[in-house]
Amino acid sequence: MRPQSVILTFLGDHVYGRGICVSSGSFIEAFAKVGISEEATRSALTRMVRRGLLRRQRAGRRMYFGLTPTSTEVLKDGERRIWHSGVVNDGDEDRWTLIGFSLPESWQRQRHELRSRLIWAGFGPLQNGLWIAPGEVDAPRVPGVNVKVFSAEPRRPTDMQALVRDAYDLEGLGERYRAFLRRWDQADPAPDAPDDLARSLTLLTGWLQIIRTDPRLPLRYLPHDWPAEKAQRVCHTLHERFRPEAAAVAARLLDTVPDETWAER
Repeated sequence: MRPQSVILTFLGDHVYGRGICVSSGSFIEAFAKVGISEEATRSALTRMVRRGLLRRQRAGRRMYFGLTPTSTEVLKDGERRIWHSGVVNDGDEDRWTLIGFSLPESWQRQRHELRSRLIWAGFGPLQNGLWIAPGEVDAPRVPGVNVKVFSAEPRRPTDMQALVRDAYDLEGLGERYRAFLRRWDQADPAPDAPDDLARSLTLLTGWLQIIRTDPRLPLRYLPHDWPAEKAQRVCHTLHERFRPEAAAVAARLLDTVPDETWAER
């Protein structure tokens, strides 16, 4: 697990919405439970500050870290995806968002950034310069890149089953869900973890890494044995099971101060 991913999981479960900043020592102690070194934690915190995902706040001799508007939006999105959206799109409408773009061959950096943002937003490639996503999706923005956005419905003779198979790696995504079930759908998951805080961090970080690559394709186009719903039930059940001890452990190790910017937000 990447340290930044674990930090975001920890912030979402134990900091988001509380108006607090957390000491670096608390992060170090928490992430040592899942095998992340002090050096890696400090390095990740520094990178997140540079990227605008965390802000520093000094209190006495200690340094604390609080949320920014950017990280708040990231955590809000994570909360929506985990607890509210559901992993299966079983709606009746067959609406799609199309994005078209054309970039010079020399614009490799912009092309890579746009493709990364498209995949994050649930798009898959139809053909060169034309991407598709299920539902009504906001177009990702990359400075200097002009995209054309349309809302569409499939029409004959389009074979949507084949189109979805070509545009998305369903086999790879399904295997990620099945690997999650092999790890967590058992009576004693993560038996080597020191406590339920470590189990909860590992569980939710792994789950977010899967669902943030899942475009929530219409159920009608997915294999009949699609494992996403079962994996989601396992995740929610285990999180509820781990939550009491995880919250108690977090409360003991958290060294916090009030976030000076909380009132402004």
